[in-house]
Amino acid sequence: MITQEIKITNRLGLHARPAAMVAQTAADFDCDIKIAKDRLEINAKSIMGVMMLAAEYGSTLKLCFDGKDEKAACEAITRLFAQNFNEEY
Repeated sequence: MITQEIKITNRLGLHARPAAMVAQTAADFDCDIKIAKDRLEINAKSIMGVMMLAAEYGSTLKLCFDGKDEKAACEAITRLFAQNFNEEY
């Protein structure tokens, strides 16, 4: 199991387009991927779950990856956040 904390750095937070990117990327992997904010934990493969987090700019999320391809999944998902979901300001 890989656990990592990540901070939302794009100005608009996890709105619909980034939430879809997270869910689509997560769906490419067999491992379980969970995202937690405060007391809410969701399945990252669910766009509705990701949007329910209401993760705004500056929020801290806890990502958990568990399964055979957890390392590749962690790298792919954290890359999305690091690249601010390709949003330009």
